[in-house]
Amino acid sequence: MKTPLTPLYQLFGVLGALFILATLLLQLFAIFGRMAGVTLGGHDAYAGYFLAAGSFLTLAHALKRGDHIRVTLIISRFEGKARLAIEVFCLAVATFLSGYFAFYAGKLAWGSWRFGEVSTEIDATPLWIPQLSMALGVTALFLAFVEELIVVLRTHRLPPPRPGTGLE
Repeated sequence: MKTPLTPLYQLFGVLGALFILATLLLQLFAIFGRMAGVTLGGHDAYAGYFLAAGSFLTLAHALKRGDHIRVTLIISRFEGKARLAIEVFCLAVATFLSGYFAFYAGKLAWGSWRFGEVSTEIDATPLWIPQLSMALGVTALFLAFVEELIVVLRTHRLPPPRPGTGLE
């Protein structure tokens, strides 16, 4: 289902994929660089930053596509109002937890910016830069969970089972 935030989730999905690709390219450069006698200082730190950015930025996109591991094995055993109640409970817990995480991820990035914290690695990157991708990604996940919860509460329609899960 398309929502006004769907383009944001898609944009974050593309950005996340590009960061994961950048992680691969950076690691390949480091491997072949060592073989050629060239070293890139701080590449491990940047690979970690890129991987974290890729992982967090893709969370909402994956949720909206139905690619997250869900509790469908349990939920699918119920029908009717019981299934709806369990789905609402799970979405409410996920919304709360992702909102909690988003708040503190944002607070962490803000604090790092405010106090000028830098990486202890050779790269000395300001930590708010990689932390911002985490905060943005988890905030988008929170918004996606809020949307899912509102849809289920308003329509009483449950997300359809994904093909290939054995729950169709």
